[in-house]
Amino acid sequence: MFVRLVFESFRRQKRRKLLACAAIALGVSVATAMIAVATGIGDKMSRELRTYGANLIVTPQEDTLDLQIGGVNLKPPTDGAYLKESDLPNIKSMFWANNIVGFAPMLPVNITLPKVGTVTLVGTYFSKTLSFGKQNFVTGVQATDPWWKVDGAWPNDDSGDVLLGERLAAKLGSQAGNQIEIDGTEHRVSGILSTGSTEDDQIVAPLPLAQHILGRAGIVRRVYVSAVTKPEDAFARSDPKTLSPDVYDRWYCSPYPQSIAYQLQQAIPNSHAEQIRQISQTEGTILSRIEGLMLLVTLAALLASALAVSAAMATAIFERRGEIGLMKALGAGKTSVAAIFFVEATLLALLGGSVGFAGGALLAERIGKLVFNSQIGISPVLFPIVLVIAILVTFAGSAVAIRRAIKLDPVYALRGNA
Repeated sequence: MFVRLVFESFRRQKRRKLLACAAIALGVSVATAMIAVATGIGDKMSRELRTYGANLIVTPQEDTLDLQIGGVNLKPPTDGAYLKESDLPNIKSMFWANNIVGFAPMLPVNITLPKVGTVTLVGTYFSKTLSFGKQNFVTGVQATDPWWKVDGAWPNDDSGDVLLGERLAAKLGSQAGNQIEIDGTEHRVSGILSTGSTEDDQIVAPLPLAQHILGRAGIVRRVYVSAVTKPEDAFARSDPKTLSPDVYDRWYCSPYPQSIAYQLQQAIPNSHAEQIRQISQTEGTILSRIEGLMLLVTLAALLASALAVSAAMATAIFERRGEIGLMKALGAGKTSVAAIFFVEATLLALLGGSVGFAGGALLAERIGKLVFNSQIGISPVLFPIVLVIAILVTFAGSAVAIRRAIKLDPVYALRGNA
């Protein structure tokens, strides 16, 4: 009898059930898409944010960071200790090596140019091919600082060509293709560099040229590293020396800026690595706000779905008040009446949740392609979670209407006065 009552309810109120099912499916579709995007886009978003530049810096352990005020370097760039260039490929030996988008060593030296006087020349990698074991990889400022703009061509790392900062080029009246004398030797200006920062007043050259001017081969002053990381939290800021072995392993195997910096120190002897906080914290703030926005959209969609279900269920119960009164008059208790409507709500939730899950998968894929230019997949593990969400939303929307149904007086219901 119970099954028959539920079946007859669906057979006679197809329109009401279809509207409620559609409301559930729409709400669940948005929720599924937002959950899929939030769980699948974190690394992709972090990689997109790498266009801000490097987020980690490695310096000699004996040295300290250069003091800069208003963009002016107050410490002579050739002072301090150095890192060995030959140690840099060891970065690929790290646990999180695949999270390293690129790294660029820097070796600044002072030179003198006619008309402008003392100028800083920075030696670096532009797009250098390195080897670690049997693995070849390409790294340099083109990977760590993709926002650098060059009017002309990038120098080859094995050539003597250089880039002139745009402000320095304006002072010298030079342009791409001209020659410039550096340390008594003519060098071709392959391009004019624009960064909007201190590089606009500098010369950027292949690393061997800076090492030759300094008279010390195989050294670098600092290394800028661009790594895909997750926003830091209280656990990320833990001191690894104070952690138990199990907790240390969890911290070490999490892609926090601090843990990757710690691994950089292990990979490069006699080095000190730390995050560039302005960039790392900005990225963390952006990711947190995006996740918060997705959560807000998900809650709004589910709330709208619950309200639609509530309206549909209230109308359905009003139309069936005579049936409810008859069941109560024949001896049905409150539990039996409530069970019928909750079973109906569960079936609607399962049907709407299944449709919504499929719709959410398509929506997530579309969002991934249009917004993030990436493929977003949904794990099958998410399906039962989505069904549970659909059931909870449906029950929340039906609770008030069902409560009215079980309190319905059969006398008034059968007389048509309820």
